[in-house]
Amino acid sequence: MPGSRDLDPSASPRALLGAELRHARENAGLSQEELGQRLFVSGSFIGQLENGTRRMLPEYARMLDEELGTGDFFQRNCRAAAKSKYREHFAEAAEAETQATAIRDYASMLIPGLLQTPAYARAVSRAYQPSATAEAIEELVTRRMERARILGDPTKPLLWAVIDEAALRRVTGEPEVMAEALRHLIGLIRQNRVIVQVLPFDAGAHPGMQGCVRLMDFDDAPPLVYLEGVDTGRMEDDPATVARYRLYFEFLTASALSPEKSLALLEAMAQDYGHEKHA
Repeated sequence: MPGSRDLDPSASPRALLGAELRHARENAGLSQEELGQRLFVSGSFIGQLENGTRRMLPEYARMLDEELGTGDFFQRNCRAAAKSKYREHFAEAAEAETQATAIRDYASMLIPGLLQTPAYARAVSRAYQPSATAEAIEELVTRRMERARILGDPTKPLLWAVIDEAALRRVTGEPEVMAEALRHLIGLIRQNRVIVQVLPFDAGAHPGMQGCVRLMDFDDAPPLVYLEGVDTGRMEDDPATVARYRLYFEFLTASALSPEKSLALLEAMAQDYGHEKHA
């Protein structure tokens, strides 16, 4: 298991908690595996808490205080570290993707959030929350665009997306919104910033039909998989589970169009949507 990295406690509350957890664990003479056994989690999970990859939830804070003799330190500070702009089921995934070195994303019905334009994100948010105020929708759009800033780094993370053809054929917003969204995708591809493959209708049945899958790799922490459904999601770090979904993703890439053919299809579809705008 990789060792814990030195964290800057001023970086974030999670970084502070992670550094303090490592310090308390080492003072107690426990390995990550040994502490994990006492909390009924894996040693990898403890390492992810120490590295700041995962959020510390209240139930774990309580057990850590009990096992490490830290009074109520982790319980008192857990609340601040757990604060997030994102909904509870997604907050951990949003935080993890900022530290990932590679993200592999399968999207069945939507263009992945990191690849969306503001207009597309606005249409999606309005569809999910038809009675929300305009201000609430704009806040959601702003958060999504903030997440996409990680693509400003020219080297990481590696983002490899497999997008179902259904997500591209479904008109989200207006044709002009779709044309802009596809042109944005095309631009990222041509900048060599992302790898995109389209999973065509004629690929038939495949292992990703029941939802979206996001695999995340890290330099100094074990990989994670985030499984997302309608208004729900969960993070998994069990090695066997992560390996199973990695195999699923490999099947999807094998069934999808090549990156070159995918780009050609995206360009043709963007042109078609552009023509609809002027029809």
